[in-house]
Amino acid sequence: MTTIKLHNTRTRTKEDFVPIDENNVRMYVCGPTVYDRAHLGNARPVVVFDVLYRLLRHVYGTDHVKYVRNFTDVDDKINARAAESGRAIGDITEETIGWFLDDMGQLGALEPDAAPRATQYINQMIAMCELLIEKGHAYAAEGHVLFAVDSWKEGYGKLSGRSVDDMIAGARVEVAPYKKNPMDFVMWKPSSDDLPGWESPWGRGRPGWHIECSAMAKELLGVSFDIHGGGNDLMFPHHENEIAQSCCANPEGDFAKYWLHNEMLQVEGKKMSKSLGNFFTVRDLLDQGVPGEVIRFVFLSTHYRKPMDWTEKKAKEAEGVLRKWRALSSGVNATVPSPKIVKLVSADLNTSAAITELHKIAGVLQAFEGGADMPEIDVQALYGEFLASAHLLGLLSESLGDWFDASEIDLSFYIEQLSFARQVAMETKDFSEVDRLKLAYIDAGLEVRMSKAGVELVQTPSFDAKKLENIYPMFRPG
Repeated sequence: MTTIKLHNTRTRTKEDFVPIDENNVRMYVCGPTVYDRAHLGNARPVVVFDVLYRLLRHVYGTDHVKYVRNFTDVDDKINARAAESGRAIGDITEETIGWFLDDMGQLGALEPDAAPRATQYINQMIAMCELLIEKGHAYAAEGHVLFAVDSWKEGYGKLSGRSVDDMIAGARVEVAPYKKNPMDFVMWKPSSDDLPGWESPWGRGRPGWHIECSAMAKELLGVSFDIHGGGNDLMFPHHENEIAQSCCANPEGDFAKYWLHNEMLQVEGKKMSKSLGNFFTVRDLLDQGVPGEVIRFVFLSTHYRKPMDWTEKKAKEAEGVLRKWRALSSGVNATVPSPKIVKLVSADLNTSAAITELHKIAGVLQAFEGGADMPEIDVQALYGEFLASAHLLGLLSESLGDWFDASEIDLSFYIEQLSFARQVAMETKDFSEVDRLKLAYIDAGLEVRMSKAGVELVQTPSFDAKKLENIYPMFRPG
C-alpha cells in the first residue's frame, strides 16, 4: 500500500500516516461562517483538503474514508448581517451555504461525506459543557460557561507551541468580570430576545465558536479520529481550544491524531485586504471569466505549507497550460494515476511537484503528436495515465471543462502555410517570410513551435482569430 507522509503541526515533523482504522479513515476540516461570499483565501483550505480527500480515497477506497466539514451558522457576524440588512438569519445562512457549495464546486471540490451545521448539534454542545463542568475543567458564571485554562496547563498550547503565560502576555483577550483567568474562553453565552438562543441549564443562550467543532467532531467521527485540518490562522485560538475541550471532556480519546494547516494567501505579493483594494471573492473571479479550474491550478502550483501568491500572470499561464492539457486528453479514457505522481502527492501533498511531473508527461505526449518516434514508450497507456493523474489533483474533469471548447479553431491551413514558407526558406536561405508569419501568428495569440518533426501552433489565452484573417484575407479560420 502507498505510504502517505504528512506534516503534523502538533509534532512539527513529517510522519507516516497510519490510520486508527484503515477501513474507516476519518478527517475533519473547519468550514466557513456563513454570512457572506467566500473570499479567495477561504478557498485555499477547501482545495488543499480536497486533494487529501482524493488521495485517501485512492489509497484506502472510496467507501473507507469519511470527510466532515462544518458550517458555522450561529455567530455574531451573522447576527450583525441580519440586523443591518433586515433579513431573517435563516434566509442569510441558507443563501450563503448555497453560494459556498456552488463556488467551491466550480473549483472542482468534492462535497464532504457530512456537512453538519452548528445549529443541528446544540444539544451535543450543551452536553459537552455539562461534562466539562462536572470534571472541573469549566465553570458557569453570569449565564456563561467558560473553559478553565488553568485546569489543563499541561496540554494547553502544545499545538501552537506557546506557554499559557506567554499567551496571556501576548493575547488580545476579552476582559470580563466573570472570568477567573483572562485566558479562559467562552463555550456558552447568554442571548437577548432579539438574538438566536436555546434553553440550557444556564439560561437561554447560544454556543461559543470553539465548542461547535468539538461537539460535531465527536458526534460524527468519535472521540479519536485521524486528521484535523484548516488554515494556520485557526491554529490559535480555535484549534488549541478544540483540543482542550475535547481531550478534557473525553480523556480516553486522542481527539485528532494528525493536524494539518495550510499557509495564507496573498494577492500580487501583498496581503489581501479591503483597505489595499485587492480583496475579492471566488465569485468575483468566476464572474470575470476566470475558470474555476484555473483558480485550482494556481492554488496547487504552490505547496500548501507555503504562502501562495495569486497573480494575474499566474492565472493566464495556468489557462494556457490547461488548454494544452485538455487538448491532449480530449477523447482519452482515464486509467490509473502515474505511480510517481501518487508518490509525490503522498509526500505531504506536494502538488507543485506533481504538476511539474504532469508537465513532463504532457511534453512526451506532445512530442509524440508532433511525429517523434517513441518505440520504448507505451504512448496510448501514457495518455490514460496522464488523465488519471490529473484527476487525482482534481484537474481535467468533465465537470470543470465547460470553459474549454474542444472544437477550437482548425489551424491546419496556417500550419501548412508556415511549413511551406519554411521549406522554401531552407532552399533559398531567405527566412523573411518565415519571420513575418511567425510574428503575425504570435501577434494573433498563437504559440509557434518549430522542430525537426514539423510546425505546431498552440492557442494561448490571448488568441484572437480575427487577427489571423488579416494575414490571409481570403481565408477565414474555422
